[in-house]
Amino acid sequence: MFVLDKHGTPLQPTTPARARKLLATGRAVVARHTPFVIRLKDRTAAASQIGGVDIGIDPGSKHTGIAVFTTHAGERQGRYSVQLDHRGATIRKKLEQRAAYRRGRRTRNLRYRAPRFLNRTRPKGWLPPALRHRVDTTTSWVDRLARWAPVRAVHVERVAFDTHAISAGRPLEGAEYQHGTLHGTEIREYLLAKFGRACSYCATMGVPLNIDHIRPRSQGGSDRVSNLTLACIPCNQAKGSLPVEEFAPRRAADILKRAKAPLLDAAAVNATRWALWRALNARFPTRTASGGRTKWNRTRCGLPKTHTLDALAVGILDTVTVWPTTVLVVKATGRGTYARTRTDKHGFPRLRLPRTKQFFGYATGDLVRAFVPSGKNAGTHTGRVAVRSSGSFAVRTASGLYTARHTHFRLLQRADGYAYTRRPEGATPLPSGRGSTDGGPPSGESPTPALLRRSFVSSPG
Repeated sequence: MFVLDKHGTPLQPTTPARARKLLATGRAVVARHTPFVIRLKDRTAAASQIGGVDIGIDPGSKHTGIAVFTTHAGERQGRYSVQLDHRGATIRKKLEQRAAYRRGRRTRNLRYRAPRFLNRTRPKGWLPPALRHRVDTTTSWVDRLARWAPVRAVHVERVAFDTHAISAGRPLEGAEYQHGTLHGTEIREYLLAKFGRACSYCATMGVPLNIDHIRPRSQGGSDRVSNLTLACIPCNQAKGSLPVEEFAPRRAADILKRAKAPLLDAAAVNATRWALWRALNARFPTRTASGGRTKWNRTRCGLPKTHTLDALAVGILDTVTVWPTTVLVVKATGRGTYARTRTDKHGFPRLRLPRTKQFFGYATGDLVRAFVPSGKNAGTHTGRVAVRSSGSFAVRTASGLYTARHTHFRLLQRADGYAYTRRPEGATPLPSGRGSTDGGPPSGESPTPALLRRSFVSSPG
């Protein structure tokens, strides 16, 4: 739980129980709803003991895990976990759509506009907007956490799949690396990520998986990564030297399609890892680590595979004794659009939107709580609001979409370009738009003993 002093300076994080006690006794007030931050009214940073916290980051293409933790005698204790969901795919889609509109207008014999592709220059270190978004949102959230907690250092995993290295079929060293592959460890990690850590034939998860050749080597199949997939031991033994079309005719098309899919996520991480490290190193003392060490730390400590627990296991550590039981899932949604029109399929305006974005004191994206006294939507609903000029607002929660008059709403937090939900640590992430809407402080931390920790891992939540 994040704590600020009376002047807004970050203090050492506290437990949810103590935060509730401080609020109940009137010694603190709520400074922010999500993430939950309190501000003390009778304490200053000079009169407090501040040990500081560290931040671990597990960067990814679609999701980035962020963990706030304290370290004592080599033992890490997780205090807060954030899963940041990027919108790079949406940005790329919008840019491609805009380019298609422009190309279409140029071929329709409309007014001429001189092409600009020859007079544009890109500065050194330029990244496409979809990739720059991943770097900017990650550094922005580290800056936010530094405003609420005394950050001493940042640990970031600066490693990614070597897309050139895993494309060939044999391990090469020295000068030959320019033409070939890394060893099998990188290939196995890549296949685990590409096929969702499940058997490609029976979709079984949580069991030992073998690397299987889609086209058997006895029939001319190669060792290239595009011919490899994952199979559980029974499926691997049953398939033998059969081609995938005969062994799994219903799943053959999907397996072949996924095996030939481009390495988009790996390329995105590769392109942004150095830019992310430079951005963080300019702000905080930054320490780097490899993905192999992260996996070794996580396995040794008995942690399940999640983005946030990977972030907690980044770098050099002895053990992890405590971690949060809930994860704040932060989805980048953007802050709306400057365009006041909607286009048809040809890119021409078809309607106009009002220039006013606020109605009755609310704007789309605000975090609100609706108290509906009667009707089919009766009850208390907390979520993001969609406003209308008529005064009938809609609020989206974990259980669905509800509508009510604006008089039944109470503002909790202004829109900041993100949507917030919560899920148990170790649970499978829910699809976009689903999950429990955040309505207050986290529920606590996991027990410390190793026996209880392992039982929690096997039964999350």
